[in-house]
Amino acid sequence: MSLTFYWYPKCGTCRKAKKWLDDHNLAYEAIHIADNPPSVSDLKSLYEKSGLDIKKFFNTSGQKYRELGLKDKVKSSTDDELLHLLATDGMLIKRPIVTDGKKVTVGFKEEDYEKTWLA
Repeated sequence: MSLTFYWYPKCGTCRKAKKWLDDHNLAYEAIHIADNPPSVSDLKSLYEKSGLDIKKFFNTSGQKYRELGLKDKVKSSTDDELLHLLATDGMLIKRPIVTDGKKVTVGFKEEDYEKTWLA
Protein backbone atom coordinates (compact mmCIF):
# COMPACT_ATOMS: atom_id res chain seq x y z
CA MET A 1 0.00 0.00 0.00
CA SER A 2 1.49 3.30 -1.07
CA LEU A 3 0.12 6.47 0.41
CA THR A 4 -0.06 10.03 -0.81
CA PHE A 5 0.89 12.42 1.99
CA TYR A 6 -0.04 16.09 1.47
CA TRP A 7 1.92 18.12 4.00
CA TYR A 8 3.57 21.42 4.84
CA PRO A 9 7.10 20.80 6.20
CA LYS A 10 6.99 23.75 8.64
CA CYS A 11 3.78 22.44 10.24
CA GLY A 12 4.35 20.65 13.55
CA THR A 13 1.30 18.42 13.10
CA CYS A 14 2.55 17.39 9.65
CA ARG A 15 5.98 16.54 11.07
CA LYS A 16 4.34 14.38 13.78
CA ALA A 17 2.30 12.57 11.12
CA LYS A 18 5.39 12.04 8.95
CA LYS A 19 7.30 10.62 11.93
CA TRP A 20 4.38 8.28 12.67
CA LEU A 21 4.31 7.04 9.05
CA ASP A 22 8.10 6.57 9.10
CA ASP A 23 8.02 4.79 12.48
CA HIS A 24 5.44 2.34 11.09
CA ASN A 25 7.42 1.80 7.85
CA LEU A 26 4.56 2.97 5.64
CA ALA A 27 5.59 4.00 2.12
CA TYR A 28 4.29 7.35 0.92
CA GLU A 29 4.78 10.05 -1.65
CA ALA A 30 5.15 13.39 0.14
CA ILE A 31 3.58 16.35 -1.65
CA HIS A 32 4.21 19.90 -0.43
CA ILE A 33 0.64 21.19 -0.10
CA ALA A 34 1.55 24.89 -0.49
CA ASP A 35 3.69 24.33 -3.61
CA ASN A 36 1.43 21.69 -5.17
CA PRO A 37 -2.10 21.98 -3.79
CA PRO A 38 -4.53 19.26 -4.87
CA SER A 39 -6.68 20.14 -7.89
CA VAL A 40 -10.42 20.67 -7.63
CA SER A 41 -11.03 17.13 -8.92
CA ASP A 42 -8.48 15.65 -6.47
CA LEU A 43 -10.06 17.59 -3.60
CA LYS A 44 -13.54 16.46 -4.64
CA SER A 45 -12.36 12.84 -4.65
CA LEU A 46 -10.63 13.21 -1.26
CA TYR A 47 -13.71 14.89 0.19
CA GLU A 48 -16.11 12.21 -1.11
CA LYS A 49 -13.91 9.31 0.09
CA SER A 50 -13.29 10.88 3.50
CA GLY A 51 -16.95 10.94 4.54
CA LEU A 52 -16.17 14.23 6.31
CA ASP A 53 -17.99 17.54 6.14
CA ILE A 54 -16.37 19.86 3.58
CA LYS A 55 -15.66 22.32 6.42
CA LYS A 56 -13.20 19.78 7.89
CA PHE A 57 -10.93 20.40 4.91
CA PHE A 58 -10.35 24.03 5.89
CA ASN A 59 -7.36 25.07 7.97
CA THR A 60 -9.53 27.21 10.25
CA SER A 61 -6.60 28.19 12.46
CA GLY A 62 -4.55 29.41 9.49
CA GLN A 63 -3.69 33.03 8.88
CA LYS A 64 -5.02 32.93 5.31
CA TYR A 65 -8.41 31.63 6.49
CA ARG A 66 -8.73 34.56 8.92
CA GLU A 67 -7.38 37.13 6.43
CA LEU A 68 -10.01 36.14 3.87
CA GLY A 69 -12.79 36.12 6.47
CA LEU A 70 -13.89 32.64 5.44
CA LYS A 71 -15.78 31.74 8.62
CA ASP A 72 -19.07 33.12 7.28
CA LYS A 73 -18.36 32.36 3.62
CA VAL A 74 -17.88 28.65 4.40
CA LYS A 75 -21.35 28.52 5.97
CA SER A 76 -23.13 29.99 2.93
CA SER A 77 -21.17 28.54 -0.03
CA THR A 78 -21.87 25.37 -2.00
CA ASP A 79 -19.50 22.39 -1.84
CA ASP A 80 -18.32 23.13 -5.39
CA GLU A 81 -17.56 26.76 -4.52
CA LEU A 82 -15.62 25.63 -1.45
CA LEU A 83 -13.64 23.01 -3.39
CA HIS A 84 -12.64 25.65 -5.94
CA LEU A 85 -11.62 28.00 -3.13
CA LEU A 86 -9.51 25.29 -1.44
CA ALA A 87 -7.76 24.51 -4.73
CA THR A 88 -6.59 28.12 -5.06
CA ASP A 89 -4.27 27.98 -2.05
CA GLY A 90 -2.79 24.97 -0.27
CA MET A 91 -2.49 27.00 2.93
CA LEU A 92 -6.30 27.02 3.21
CA ILE A 93 -6.36 23.23 3.41
CA LYS A 94 -6.22 21.40 6.73
CA ARG A 95 -3.17 19.21 6.79
CA PRO A 96 -1.81 16.68 6.56
CA ILE A 97 -4.05 14.73 4.22
CA VAL A 98 -3.19 11.07 3.71
CA THR A 99 -4.86 8.80 1.16
CA ASP A 100 -4.35 5.40 -0.39
CA GLY A 101 -6.92 6.14 -3.10
CA LYS A 102 -9.75 4.55 -1.09
CA LYS A 103 -9.44 5.95 2.44
CA VAL A 104 -8.59 9.48 3.54
CA THR A 105 -7.48 11.04 6.81
CA VAL A 106 -7.37 14.79 7.41
CA GLY A 107 -5.22 16.18 10.21
CA PHE A 108 -3.31 13.91 12.58
CA LYS A 109 -4.71 11.90 15.45
CA GLU A 110 -2.63 8.86 16.30
CA GLU A 111 -5.66 6.69 17.04
CA ASP A 112 -7.21 7.56 13.66
CA TYR A 113 -3.97 6.71 11.87
CA GLU A 114 -3.76 3.38 13.70
CA LYS A 115 -7.35 2.47 12.78
CA THR A 116 -7.01 3.64 9.18
CA TRP A 117 -3.45 2.88 8.11
CA LEU A 118 -2.54 -0.18 10.20
CA ALA A 119 -5.77 -2.13 9.71
